[in-house]
Amino acid sequence: MTLILPYVVTRTEKNDKDKSESQGFCPFLKWLGMSEGLTPLVWSTIAQYGAISGSFEAACTILIGWGINISLKRIQRLIYQFGKIGINLRQSKILNRQLGNLLEGNVLKDQRVVIAVDGGRSRVRINKKGRKNSQTKRHGFIGKWIEPKLLTIYVVDEQGKKVKNSDIPITNDGTYDGYKALLQILEAHLVHLGISQAKQVLLIGDGAEWIWIHIPPLLTRLGCPTETYQLFDFYHVTQHLKAFADVAFSEETQSKEWFKKARKTLKKGNAKSLINQMDEFIALASGERCQIMVGRRNYLLDAYRQGRLNYDKAINKKLPIGSGAIESLIRQVVNLRIKGNSKFWLQENAEIMLHLRCQWIAGSWDNFCGSIFNSFIKPQTV
Repeated sequence: MTLILPYVVTRTEKNDKDKSESQGFCPFLKWLGMSEGLTPLVWSTIAQYGAISGSFEAACTILIGWGINISLKRIQRLIYQFGKIGINLRQSKILNRQLGNLLEGNVLKDQRVVIAVDGGRSRVRINKKGRKNSQTKRHGFIGKWIEPKLLTIYVVDEQGKKVKNSDIPITNDGTYDGYKALLQILEAHLVHLGISQAKQVLLIGDGAEWIWIHIPPLLTRLGCPTETYQLFDFYHVTQHLKAFADVAFSEETQSKEWFKKARKTLKKGNAKSLINQMDEFIALASGERCQIMVGRRNYLLDAYRQGRLNYDKAINKKLPIGSGAIESLIRQVVNLRIKGNSKFWLQENAEIMLHLRCQWIAGSWDNFCGSIFNSFIKPQTV
């Protein structure tokens, strides 16, 4: 049987020439997810291995082993194109939220929810302006360190163990576009999951000012339950305690002994008495030592005044006190793929890779791919 299918050509006028550039596609094949001359399964498999492999070269080798024998350049293009669709769907969700069109879900109904946020570090390339290099025929670039900001939203059971199943998925995401963009992403996810119906909510982060200025008001605005807690990550706080102890004591054994007791004091909810102890050491110090000790003490004092050192309450309620989940996410998403020697990403490509790896690590790859291919059948409207 022969099918006669329509073929659509889109014309894009060039500003500097009278000629036009034409690019066409078959609507029916695109509707089936075959706009790239590949089946949806092959395309999603290419994107999957491109996201989880340590490099595009490694992904190419694996795909060839699976019988998908296409060029490295095409693999890169397909991965970025697939990921770009995912980014566009995320942006559509954000826009729908801003317009009040995003429906609230009920995934988090009666659940104990943990929200953790933190930042990583990787380099992006900023192309230089001007003429291309006469030998390489390329523009040079400047490598700039930038902090991608990531979030994870997950549920713990009554024993404090992370819930991992298809009914209550883990949500991972992040962006290179700064904290304002992350706040928009977080809000869209929380509304879509139904955060207002949660039983308990715990927000964990380090001492980054933007977290505590913006996220608690956001949670209040979204109608989070009265049983909502905020904690400074216990292990970030103990790093400050360790730095304080190293300066306060001249002997290593004394420093270790005090630090060990200080951790226990903090866990028991006696942060005020611990800060008083630190004040006593500060009174005996001077010069640079005193400045270092005051800085570490002030970190704890600010957190204490804001009610973010109540580890005893969290432990009693069997809620986590550390941000191990987000630290692990940063390692797997950023450090093992995007960050590295001689790795300079275009920011747009780094954003795509970050988003793809977040979906894979969350265990939601199949749902992610489904949303992409469904968008061909039912285009997103705003």
